[in-house]
Amino acid sequence: MNDIKHKIFFQPHAREIEVADGENLIRAAMEAGVHINASCGGEGVCGKCRVILEKGEIEGGTEKLSSEDREKGYHLACLSKVRSDLVVRIPVESNVDASVLNLAASPRHTARIKEFRLESIKEQGLLIPPVEKRYLELPPPTAQDNLADVTRLINFLKIKHDEHRLVVDLNVMRQIPELLREGDFKVTATIIRPVREDGKNQIILVEPGDTTSRNFAVAMDIGTTTVYGEVLDLNSGEVLSSYGDFNGQISYGEDVISRIIFSEKNGGLDILQKKVIETVNNVLGKIIKKAGIRKDEVSTITLAGNSTMTQLLLGINPRYIRRAPYVPASILYPPFNASDIGIDLGRHTIALLYPGVSSYVGGDIVAGVMGSGLYKSDKLTLFMDIGTNAEIVIGNKDWMACTACSAGPAFEGGGITFGMRASKGAIEDFSIDPVTFEPMIMTKGNVRAKGICGSGLITIVASLFENNVINNRGKFHQELDTERIRQKDGIWEYVLVWKDNTQIDRDITISEPDIDNLIRAKGAMYSGALTLLEEVGLTINDIEQIILAGGFGSYVDLESAMTIGLLPELDPKKVIYLGNGSLLGAKMSSYTNQFRRDVGEVVKMMTNFELAETPSYMDHYVSALFLPHTELNYFPKLKERMDARKVW
Repeated sequence: MNDIKHKIFFQPHAREIEVADGENLIRAAMEAGVHINASCGGEGVCGKCRVILEKGEIEGGTEKLSSEDREKGYHLACLSKVRSDLVVRIPVESNVDASVLNLAASPRHTARIKEFRLESIKEQGLLIPPVEKRYLELPPPTAQDNLADVTRLINFLKIKHDEHRLVVDLNVMRQIPELLREGDFKVTATIIRPVREDGKNQIILVEPGDTTSRNFAVAMDIGTTTVYGEVLDLNSGEVLSSYGDFNGQISYGEDVISRIIFSEKNGGLDILQKKVIETVNNVLGKIIKKAGIRKDEVSTITLAGNSTMTQLLLGINPRYIRRAPYVPASILYPPFNASDIGIDLGRHTIALLYPGVSSYVGGDIVAGVMGSGLYKSDKLTLFMDIGTNAEIVIGNKDWMACTACSAGPAFEGGGITFGMRASKGAIEDFSIDPVTFEPMIMTKGNVRAKGICGSGLITIVASLFENNVINNRGKFHQELDTERIRQKDGIWEYVLVWKDNTQIDRDITISEPDIDNLIRAKGAMYSGALTLLEEVGLTINDIEQIILAGGFGSYVDLESAMTIGLLPELDPKKVIYLGNGSLLGAKMSSYTNQFRRDVGEVVKMMTNFELAETPSYMDHYVSALFLPHTELNYFPKLKERMDARKVW
């Protein structure tokens, strides 16, 4: 982490921002809300992001400029790295009317990232994993001491390690006689703890010699789109490796409903289970190799996924999840041997699955609630997992209400003409000159653009709306004097990047149907939250903090998300980004058995609401199909900005 900070003062805007040493200058301008014309995504080929360095030190940014421009102090912002405090002047070509521009632009804010602190678990004495290893040096049997092998093992576990209520797996019992003698009665027993304190401690493995230093776990998120895994050292708590891959099921449907429909076809369930197990094993192979361990050294794998993904993983048909009254096969799952469902780990490795709440609020959300600490917080919290299948939780340590809504794939680039996942070349940030309507574009990796990712889509639509390029229904103002707004094949669109500056040899555009897809997606999320609040007798104004989970929460500009009506208008400082909450919760449960015991109580606290059975939801949804909403009093700061610019 870079602790060196520099201040940048942008003229003529009189905007100041503090950034880390080495930060890209154009990204700093974006964050400060300062517009610079730029359309190549940051690769340095369009030459439009020229700025004048008046004071300070910049690394790079002049290599593609003429000697005359260099003498005048010009730099290309997208190729410039900040190396000291700076005074930077935005030239007239990027700053047609500073007064208008300052009205249009506002500083960018992303959510504060909630960091996982292993030290906190250790300080509380909670690094007591569900699976532990115990080393024993047993006296060999004699004529005078001829206890059965299993009895001998259990007795010494009681004496040496104060272990009680022990049972032995049948498969282990078959191996114990030979293993004891192979190790000269010096062996290590692996014990899995029960969730309930009055339950049985099960011996799942006996190994010759002392292997207590080799106790590993895997935490895994089984997502609709992706599968992520981490290898954990249960002795130190260290994350040894991580890797993610696309869920092999995506070829059979982008969302859970299409997967359920496919599973009902002849052989469909077997295909979907096979595909997700193949993905799990592929991820396992990568992280185990990277961690430098053997697969038979993994004692436990903890998995979290939504209700449909969990049932498909287990080979349980999810057909009733999508039919009223929307009933999953189960919300609680017993521990089982991972190899029983084809997971490529040792025969002894125990799989632990996160419980769910309902058909559409599954173990991934319970894991997120646990990992975020919401269930211990005094603050009234809005938890949102933003994705194709969007889930919402409202509450605190005393109570929680939850629901799910189908937002569609727009947040992940689906249903958008040039939509793509957040990979290299995706447009991730955008602003527009309110006079010339020329764009400022940044892509992931600072390369030529090839599409638009979810966070970029939100910022694009918010910028177009705030600058009166589109109205509150997402329709373009066709009379604006710019060649970037055009009609093609009967559809109105805005050209984000001309084809000469793209990787795909086509103009990259955003169209009215694209905007409409985003409006429907954000409308589902916002109206879901509003309905849930209403059902528990609260309002938007009662929310004290927002926790975001999901793929793009750390990248999305919060003001943009509030401008389009995706998030309630709240101080950005009160918004926390959790990251992959499902994986975080699985990791926490791998580290501490106390956490697993808390899970059951948390599930009991979570009251589920089915939006399809809640009459007010559709009214709220229809009202949310505008930018930002038909009820502008929900967004007073935006209304004030728009009133000042006479946009309405």
